[in-house]
Amino acid sequence: MLKWLLTGCMLLALHAPGRTQTRQIYLSPAGNDNYPGTKEKPMATLQAAQQRWRQLRAQRADQPVTVILQNGTYHPEQTLVLTPEDGSLTITALAGQKAVISGARPLEVKWKAGADGIYAASVPAAVRQMDRLYMNGETQVLARYPNYDSTARFYHGTSADALSPERIKTWKHPRGGIVHALHRAEWGGYHYIITGVDSAGNAVLEGGWQNNRQMGLHAQHRFVENIREELDAPREWFFDAEKHMLYYKPQAGQVPPSHIEYASLSELIVIKGTETKPVKNVTLRDLQFTGTVRTFMLTKEPLLRSDWTIYRGGAVLVEGAEDCDISHCFFNETGGNAVFVNNYNRRVDISGCHIYKAGASGIAFVGNPEAVRSPAFEYNHFVPYAEMDFTKGPKNNDYPKDCAAADNLIQYTGETEKQSAGVQISMSSQIRVAYNTIHDLPRAGINISEGTWGGHLLEHNEVYNTVLETGDHGAFNSWGRDRFWHPNRRTMDSATTANINIVLLDAVETTVIRNNRFRCDHGWDIDLDDGSGNYHIYNNVCLNGGLKLREGFFRTVENNILLNNSFHPHVWFLNSGDIFRHNIVTASYKPIQVKKWGEKVDSNFFPDEAALKAAQVNGTDAHSLSGDPQFIDFKNGDYGVKPGSGALKAGFVNFPMNGFGTRIQSLRDKAAPVPLPPALFSQQSGPQASISWKGATVKNIEGLGERSATGLPDEKGAYFVTVPAGSEAEKMGFRTGDVLLQLDGEKVNNIKDFLGIYQPNAWRGRLKATVFRNQQSTAITLSK
Repeated sequence: MLKWLLTGCMLLALHAPGRTQTRQIYLSPAGNDNYPGTKEKPMATLQAAQQRWRQLRAQRADQPVTVILQNGTYHPEQTLVLTPEDGSLTITALAGQKAVISGARPLEVKWKAGADGIYAASVPAAVRQMDRLYMNGETQVLARYPNYDSTARFYHGTSADALSPERIKTWKHPRGGIVHALHRAEWGGYHYIITGVDSAGNAVLEGGWQNNRQMGLHAQHRFVENIREELDAPREWFFDAEKHMLYYKPQAGQVPPSHIEYASLSELIVIKGTETKPVKNVTLRDLQFTGTVRTFMLTKEPLLRSDWTIYRGGAVLVEGAEDCDISHCFFNETGGNAVFVNNYNRRVDISGCHIYKAGASGIAFVGNPEAVRSPAFEYNHFVPYAEMDFTKGPKNNDYPKDCAAADNLIQYTGETEKQSAGVQISMSSQIRVAYNTIHDLPRAGINISEGTWGGHLLEHNEVYNTVLETGDHGAFNSWGRDRFWHPNRRTMDSATTANINIVLLDAVETTVIRNNRFRCDHGWDIDLDDGSGNYHIYNNVCLNGGLKLREGFFRTVENNILLNNSFHPHVWFLNSGDIFRHNIVTASYKPIQVKKWGEKVDSNFFPDEAALKAAQVNGTDAHSLSGDPQFIDFKNGDYGVKPGSGALKAGFVNFPMNGFGTRIQSLRDKAAPVPLPPALFSQQSGPQASISWKGATVKNIEGLGERSATGLPDEKGAYFVTVPAGSEAEKMGFRTGDVLLQLDGEKVNNIKDFLGIYQPNAWRGRLKATVFRNQQSTAITLSK
């Protein structure tokens, strides 16, 4: 009776008219859910606070509620689900304090030292699995082969023998081991669970559904984890679920802490409504999200004809919401996606956030395939034209529209899942991606999976250090395998010639890419692949990889700057309607199977007369010009051109060389430096020419001294003066003192030749080369 009276009094106090503080609820990790939720007597959990704010809204639904988290880490036992009755709500940290919402469970253990420096601790039987282990706030390494190597390009270390029968023989209990591998063509990756061993000694695997272009595992780039016998390096751990034992190998001379944490939840907050009953006006602000499990085995659902499958989840999952914001939050090493905006959503914004080392994608906007007319789900799948719905646009509203990702720093994502992106867009409309800094990712920084339904605006982004672990991709990548698209080119040619309107059935609105700066060293800076259509691309700086247009329609590319690379038109349609004009290119065009050069390719600026004439032989660029573009300050990244530049006479117009990436200074300070090109490669032909390339110093051969030192009969070739141990150039196959003489079947006389051959072909990898090494010609294959 007394408890009821006290609760009633607290509620009366909370609802007393004129008391604005009653619309605030305070939480603290040291709080108590029986407290009233004041600053002095805070509650402890979000779930208990949810009951309180629902009571407040029931009294005054017109007044918003603010939940204020005081300093500390919150460990919810279950995901907080916000429904339509939770609208007009802000969850935020107390000003100046750090509030962490962690999906990890704390655990106290007692360690006993064992052989080989490995400690063991018993774990309560209620703990049935561990996916990620934390000590002193740091993620530890699940026992693996090969061992973790922070300098390795792929998966922090891979080996061809990771699944060899000889290695498997050394494992007593391989069941439950986890296999990660790149796709055979390096289009993303695969993940498997070992379920047993067959009579030939090979692992029996379950999984591999994480890629929508099935071709099998990469022969070299694979590794295995969660095997007890592979626990042999500092910071590695293994959990024996049957024996309830945890094993850990600390650094030499150290003892593991008794307080540990292990990941438990896949989602921390879910905002879930519907189109008819959306969740409205929810803001998550100044919060940190961490400690979620990896979700790679849940990544099963194929997207429309792209190379992706997805898991519709994330540390924060938003579905059926309107006018909701996730702002200034820190997503710290989430196991899967950081933020997933799923199906029907309108005006959902993610802004000012820092997304660091997400296991999968940073931010994803993905609609429901039931909103798509005549959907097809794999590259070779096709709905026959006779059975196709030719109604333009979506079938219903179950997709994100008018949403945005702005002013975020997204870095080092795709830690586990390589078919991922900084920002992913699929089956959505009018998504704005603006002022984001996105860098160090295994695949694209920004990816659009298909044309449904266009109207996106990508502007003022800084995207670099991309496609670091995969291939045939770009800093920006898109596919356009929409309704019109057919895997048989002749069938598609006939259909689009008969009715050009079918190419815009799904790509209804023009997607604009403007005022961005992109860099990709293992593919293209801008890559419009397989039928991508209805794009307007202008005022972008491409720092290294150039721009590719493949098999699409109605792309206008104008007033862009393509440094140390060029324009890559691939297998165009006869009636593509493409336009390429007023651009600055710094190498010859690189066409592949182009019979008709679109509606207009003209009034561009080339680096020299030879490149211009090579284009004019194909019937393009009658009014284009060539020469030194006269960049204002190439070394410091100002690629505007000086008055009097021939580029201006060709129709190029200067645009601002700043305003790329997040405008929030605290986030800019956390970003890695942008690798600006040190020199314009097309001008590296003189004897003094020297460049820094993938960590190596490369120069032209100069004089008898260098001829004598290398043993060359002449002064031809690209001389690798120094190739530091561990540099990317060394990993590709070069050694100090090498002189590159031939690449991809073409002679290399100097740096200019080398880069002119390498740059447009970097996406292919495994280029055949001839180097002069130890006084003789040696054939090598350059890996990526």
